[in-house]
Amino acid sequence: MRKHLILMTVAATLLTSCGGSKTTTAEAGKFDYTVEQFADLQILRYKVPGFEELTLKQKELIYYLTEAALEGRDILFDQNGKYNLRIRRMLEAVYTNYQGDKTTPDFKNMEVYLKRVWFSNGIHHHYGMEKFVPNFSQEFLKQAVLGLDAKLLPLEKGQTAEQLCAELFPVIFDPTVMPKRVNQADGEDLVLTSACNYYDGVTQKEAESFYSVLKDPKDETPVSYGLNSRLVKENGKLTEKVWKVGGLYTQAIEKIVYWLKKAEGVAENEAQKAVITKLIQFYETGDLKDFDEYAILWVKDLDSRIDFVNGFTESYGDPLGMKASWESLVNFKDLESTHRTEIISSNAQWFEDHSPVDKSFKKEKVKGVSAKVITAAILAGDLYPATAIGINLPNANWIRAHHGSKSVTIGNITDAYNKAAHGNGFNEEFVYSDAELQLIDAYSDLTDELHTDLHECLGHGSGKLLPGVDPDALKAYGSTIEEARADLFGLYYVADPKLVELGLLSSSDAYKAQYYTYLMNGLMTQLVRIEPGNSVEEAHMRNRQLIARWVFEKGAADKAVELVKKDGKTYVVINDYQKVRQLFGELLAEIQRIKSTGDFEGARTLVENYAVKVDPALHAEVLERYKKLNLAPYKGFVNPKYELVTDENGTVTDVTVSYDEGYVEQMLRYSTDYSPLPSINN
Repeated sequence: MRKHLILMTVAATLLTSCGGSKTTTAEAGKFDYTVEQFADLQILRYKVPGFEELTLKQKELIYYLTEAALEGRDILFDQNGKYNLRIRRMLEAVYTNYQGDKTTPDFKNMEVYLKRVWFSNGIHHHYGMEKFVPNFSQEFLKQAVLGLDAKLLPLEKGQTAEQLCAELFPVIFDPTVMPKRVNQADGEDLVLTSACNYYDGVTQKEAESFYSVLKDPKDETPVSYGLNSRLVKENGKLTEKVWKVGGLYTQAIEKIVYWLKKAEGVAENEAQKAVITKLIQFYETGDLKDFDEYAILWVKDLDSRIDFVNGFTESYGDPLGMKASWESLVNFKDLESTHRTEIISSNAQWFEDHSPVDKSFKKEKVKGVSAKVITAAILAGDLYPATAIGINLPNANWIRAHHGSKSVTIGNITDAYNKAAHGNGFNEEFVYSDAELQLIDAYSDLTDELHTDLHECLGHGSGKLLPGVDPDALKAYGSTIEEARADLFGLYYVADPKLVELGLLSSSDAYKAQYYTYLMNGLMTQLVRIEPGNSVEEAHMRNRQLIARWVFEKGAADKAVELVKKDGKTYVVINDYQKVRQLFGELLAEIQRIKSTGDFEGARTLVENYAVKVDPALHAEVLERYKKLNLAPYKGFVNPKYELVTDENGTVTDVTVSYDEGYVEQMLRYSTDYSPLPSINN
């Protein structure tokens, strides 16, 4: 699942109301989209339109898949850091059992810290990767912990509460201990300096050598080595601890399998049943060949209305881009909105043939590209609370080439963003003039959707690796390059007359809204997500700055794009939109060359020169202007709550959905009902 995260620009992105937990209510249906706001986060909720119209069997299938999704929550916490589960459980014990004054600044600040831990599935920022700074004292927390019944604490056998504090407090409070979940700084050992729990006692060189030996350059259908394991050194020897039934994380995986077997019994058809059966087999064996067979079956299942992702999927959380975080998404097809993506996917070969990249890097025949708009029923793991709006799977290049891929746009999530964002003042603050504002108002919602569709449906599925090129050749730069490649494909084609010809856009000028907001975001406004003095770390942010900065520099002689001052404020101005499109095409061609040939040094040069460094003066200005708007730069969601209705004989008669659960309420319920892992997982 390639995550195309929402751009920090127009109404569909910076979504919040001013102050605390003020509620934004949609005009239609009086649905409350916003829940609360704290730190740099805003919590929203989303509707699941069309759920009531599904058949009873389809509702039951969604219920079982939802339960399977929620059972994996602890896995991600542990993957993100070896102390996360103990810290979360210790803080939850204090939060729910503290007998002191809960109105003090220390307790209130601890509450915010816990909310952030829930949101990020650990103690590091979900996007920036840096460790949170607690705004409460060690003394307060220690006294609170020591005041609890020891049975409520996540203690090791024989450990005292005092010893628990001694072990965990440096991880929480010392800024030099595990400062980043994923470190991408060039020249450092990315494994040893990353706090993620994918390696133990292993250096970057050792990890890369371990997997390099396993790979056969002649293998045309290689498994995704390392995808579902922790690499550790025991007694001086490197070994993998595989995540499977009977292996690491077995307590959670057994519960996931239980619910998948329930889902298997109500599958819509034999193709979908085969997908679920093979996924269960993969969880039971841990064999990556089983995973590939599951992925192929999943890609080929195009007739089922209900669909899902469940498992070890994305590698953004691994500094080497190999090991996958656990995530799940349960969804069903939005039949009406899917028409747009079907038009795009049915013309996939035309887009591939007319791409500006070198012919030797193009696919001669695009296979199996399918696309749809979906309604999310549940978000889980690495898609919760923060989620993507577009998905493309599977990630294995050879499966894409031989069997195709599935691409989706999550319609009800995008709709929730849009509904909650009305009137936030962001565009008025950062957009240069009324001319650009009018373009954005008229076209940005649609061009955002089309860019996401093109990115996911065609961008990730375009191009090919040359024979013998290692899919992991770009190493730590692979994720940034891949996201840039897909973004550029979308940017290049959103301006193509073909979209007007296909009836996807009504105006040949509509693309300008996307170009303006994208460059404004990449050059300026996404900087609100970075702390002063920091560099750009996250792959999607690096991708967007790389593209924007490269185009800005290469178009400088013609003044295609400028940063200008007006009333003492900096703005983006695009003087030549066609020149910008030409530059997008040139960069796409270069990045596809880097990807196709496995040019590590080419990737390194592009990323380090354009994607990492931040102009401190511009950064300070953007932060100051943004602060006055009282907006939260990051959004996440609470899930709907599903309940199974049965008669006196235990027969399922209905599945109901409700939307009234609060953020804290949901997080504490999940920690009680879906927390099967032990606090220490070795």
